[in-house]
Amino acid sequence: MASNQSSKTKFYRDPYYGKVFGVNAGIADYTGLDVTIVRLMFLASVILSGGAMLFFYFLAAMITPKRPPDLNPVDDEEKKFWQGVRANPSRSTKQINSQFRDIDRRLADIEHYVTTENRVLAQQIDDLR
Repeated sequence: MASNQSSKTKFYRDPYYGKVFGVNAGIADYTGLDVTIVRLMFLASVILSGGAMLFFYFLAAMITPKRPPDLNPVDDEEKKFWQGVRANPSRSTKQINSQFRDIDRRLADIEHYVTTENRVLAQQIDDLR
């Protein structure tokens, strides 16, 4: 994948939902944590570090790209899906494969039901004639 292309698995800052530069909102989106919890953890880290974390926050704000508008999730289900992909890509792949196998099995069952001759129904139709 080229470096200039957007990716749903990459970390972006999110100024739309952010308060200052959107770094905490980006962390919340990337990890799936509530943004309030991320902000409280950041505030605690600023206090415990004597303010040194502010330097890292501004550094992250300068080097992290903004999330492109075309990557905004359509709904909560899509947002959770992409958070799961970022957290564990191989598990997400296995889940998708499992869902496709289940759909394929169900379609095969439907196809079998439709194409199999139903002798009882055929007899009932003949009895009505």
